[in-house]
Amino acid sequence: MIPNNIPPVTGKELEYIAQVVSGGALGEGGPFSKRCQHWLEERLHGSKVFLTPSCTAALELAALSLDLDPGDEVIVPSYTFMSTANAFLLRGASLVYVDINPGTMNIDPVKVREAITLKTRAIVPVHYAGVPCDMDAIFEAIGSRKDIYIVEDAAQGLFSFDRNGKALGSIGNLGCLSFGGAKNLTSGGAGGAIIVNDKKLIDRVETIRDKGTNRPQFLRGEVGHYTWQRAGVSHVLTEIQSAYLWAQLECADEIQSHRLRIWELYRQALVPLVGERLELPPICLQGQHNAHIFFVKLKNKEESVQFTSAMQDKGISVSAHYSPLHRSVPGSHGRHVLHPQDYTSTESERLIRLPLFYAMTKAQADYVIEQVKHYFA
Repeated sequence: MIPNNIPPVTGKELEYIAQVVSGGALGEGGPFSKRCQHWLEERLHGSKVFLTPSCTAALELAALSLDLDPGDEVIVPSYTFMSTANAFLLRGASLVYVDINPGTMNIDPVKVREAITLKTRAIVPVHYAGVPCDMDAIFEAIGSRKDIYIVEDAAQGLFSFDRNGKALGSIGNLGCLSFGGAKNLTSGGAGGAIIVNDKKLIDRVETIRDKGTNRPQFLRGEVGHYTWQRAGVSHVLTEIQSAYLWAQLECADEIQSHRLRIWELYRQALVPLVGERLELPPICLQGQHNAHIFFVKLKNKEESVQFTSAMQDKGISVSAHYSPLHRSVPGSHGRHVLHPQDYTSTESERLIRLPLFYAMTKAQADYVIEQVKHYFA
């Protein structure tokens, strides 16, 4: 069976973890944590990066840092992982679900503009499959409003760039990354980071992240002892996970190059099949994607089910992705800015992800291509 994903392994993970264990300092803030943080800040050009246990934790940290009040509205795409919504729902915000652009599978800036009200406090664009959202259009939709924050859910966006050459996650006030096991790089199965691009939020995020204390300032020698400053959480990444992540960051360019080769191999081989029954991801015109996901779109839900079954019979693991949040039980309580025949529902039913991972061989990719061609023959 060719799996849909295998977490990347570069070969140095165990060596670096052993260094942490022998050193005795397992908590956050050790040398590997600092290396990862500085590497990400330099590569992404964000003002400040803090490592977190997951992208979910990073999103929760972002929501906490905005000091939301009950009734404040947060605009999210309906086509996304539930963590995007949960982070703000748990803070008491009222969620507003908007539709996607079917070409990019990203939030539709026109729908964002329609959804903005005087209660809007944040917009959360999700860069699906590492394809950049149209951030320029989203900022234009906000206009002169200074009370609306942009929180980028760049869980799938590490190493992607917008048309202006800006790294995803470094464009809005805050950006959230994932190092989960299904991502291009991992910190051992779970992990994430929050990128703070709004300098006014740096101290607030740092304090909330460390249980609401000024312990980070204490460790830097800026205060004599640390105290509880505000409500907070413990959203730090352990040194062992940072060691694992550092082994991956050292090989980031190699990992990315391989994923892009597989992605391009898929596209070039399958382009001749494009027609009424099959669509491929569009060429990324709004920047550079990171080959996080290669998906195909079948004609309808029924054919998607048949295609999935046929691939499974041939030993290939393919899978659908998100279900519309606005059609879920928690999502039904939010405000919906979607038409009855929304793209979120129709596109989610026919999108199928093909296998793509760092350890994937060309022979495996060729076999997947062969079986896809055979299905449509």
